[in-house]
Amino acid sequence: MGERLRKLGIRLAETRSTAPFQLATELPAAVLARTLGTDITVAVKWQRAAAGDWGAYAAEINRRR
Repeated sequence: MGERLRKLGIRLAETRSTAPFQLATELPAAVLARTLGTDITVAVKWQRAAAGDWGAYAAEINRRR
């Protein structure tokens, strides 16, 4: 199957890493780590690489209270 996908121009390594990076833009690092079963430091690195800034989100939620 991998060979067939490569012939179609689909790169497996890139596809595998896309999902965690997409989630990193949508979830806080703590939730991402628990969901994927990774260490929090890994989730934070994915989040920074994906430019998902949850610090602003947390500040906004805190300000609403």
